[in-house]
Formats: sequence, C-alpha cells, structure tokens
Amino acid sequence: MNQNNTADVLNFGETGKPKLPSGLNVLTILTFVGCAIQLLSALWGFISAKKSYDGIDKLREQMNSESMPGWVKSMMGDPANFEQTVIKSYENRIPILLLSLVAVALCFVGAMQMRKRKKQGYLLYVIGELIPFVTMAFFIGFFALSGFTFIFSLVIAVVFILLYTMQKKHLVN
Repeated sequence: MNQNNTADVLNFGETGKPKLPSGLNVLTILTFVGCAIQLLSALWGFISAKKSYDGIDKLREQMNSESMPGWVKSMMGDPANFEQTVIKSYENRIPILLLSLVAVALCFVGAMQMRKRKKQGYLLYVIGELIPFVTMAFFIGFFALSGFTFIFSLVIAVVFILLYTMQKKHLVN
C-alpha cells in the first residue's frame, strides 16, 4: 500500500504542478474570509447610511451624555468629526459602495491569481487593499482616517501586504 501524507492527500493528486506553499495557502484563505467580511460591511454601510443620517441628533446626544464611558468616546473621536463622517457617508454612499465592491473584487481576484502562483495577483491585491483608504479620504475626508477602526483596518492591511510580500518569491509570471 502506498503511504501518503496529509499534504499529498490534500493536493488532490495533481501531478506535474508544484504545490501551493502553505503560507500562501493560509494567506489566501484568510483573504477570502476577509473579502466576505468586507463585502458584508460594504453592503451594511450602504443599507444603514440613511438610518445613521436620520439618527444623527440622537448620536450627538449620546456622545455628549455622561452615560457614555470615556473610553468609548475616545474610540469614536471628536464628535464633530464623527458627525461629518456620518453626513458624508450618507451623501456619498453610492460611490463608496461601488469602490468598496471594486476593492473586494480586486482582493478576491488577486488572491485567486496568487493561488495560481501568478505575480499579477499580488499587484491586484495591493491595489484592492489601498482603495478603501483612498475612498475614505476622498469622499469622507481625512478626518475619517482616525480613530480605532481606521487604525485597526490599516494595521490589518499593512500586515497582509507585508505577509504577501514575503510570499512573492513563490509567485511566477
């Protein structure tokens, strides 16, 4: 009986093709999960923009009330900036949605290309990661590029770009 290890079994018997390195495999799977989350987030942002815009007075009251803990207020940033973010997000919800969908598609296609070990996938992925930040700065303003959510998103994007950069050696034309 032929003894196969787990990696050979998971390779589905492909012969003649080099195996996908495990680091690249894990990164692309995490990218697919991230694309799904970003897609849902973009759709939710579009759907809830009107509700947030209509409830801006209530948000203003909550942010100025003493019942909200200080650490929550600090995560939300300056109340005036937060209000402007809500207003601009509503006013520009369609272009933000469209560019978010383009970004998700570029990241997804880029990851698929990298699974096929193609270098152009890396470039598509990086562009897809950067589009949301450019979109936020352009349509909402640079004040939107602050706070916990922005920093968290930026850290995740930079880490993934760096990890993919380290895996570029496995990519061919």
